[in-house]
Amino acid sequence: MSDLRGYHRTAIEVASALVAGVPADGLGVATPCGSWDLGRLLAHMTGQNHGFAAAARGEREDMGIWADRPVAAGEDPGRVFAASGTEVVAAFAAIEDLPGSRMWLPEVRPEPLRAEVAVGFQLVDTVVHAWDVAKSVGARAEFDADLLDVTLRIALAVPDGAERTAQGAAFAPGVAAPEGAAALDRIVAALGRDPHWAAPAG
Repeated sequence: MSDLRGYHRTAIEVASALVAGVPADGLGVATPCGSWDLGRLLAHMTGQNHGFAAAARGEREDMGIWADRPVAAGEDPGRVFAASGTEVVAAFAAIEDLPGSRMWLPEVRPEPLRAEVAVGFQLVDTVVHAWDVAKSVGARAEFDADLLDVTLRIALAVPDGAERTAQGAAFAPGVAAPEGAAALDRIVAALGRDPHWAAPAG
């Protein structure tokens, strides 16, 4: 697997730009993530950034690193998320031997897995959640074609079976993408989203 850290950095930048447009009083809107409102989604995204950063630095025991990080009263959602994004990008960049390193991702499996695979997982997660945020606020998540091509290959390789219906599963079961769908629509469909999802009126 090639070094995906450049693509990941770009995905974080796109996600951060989208979250920067979320007002502090706009966290109650619906998202494509089932019952989660935007506040819950951002808490998850921020927590994942901190978790991947800690795992990249070698943490292999503390489950608390993966906890959601809700925005506190008075905090700017954009600043909070951007700080977590900066942290995870820096932590990934600091891995000197990416092919030879391992990271602990307990949501995937109990044993550490190859760091380059972990970076790929976080790339997919970031792209999909950037799309979630964009859909929630009526914006567009825009990525370069080469980034989407790489992300699509990873998304299509994620196992799709009964484990996706289990509580706490990272993704819902995949849905069929429309014929001729764009790469981003195929990515989100593969990971359980309806590409045509729209926020409820009112």
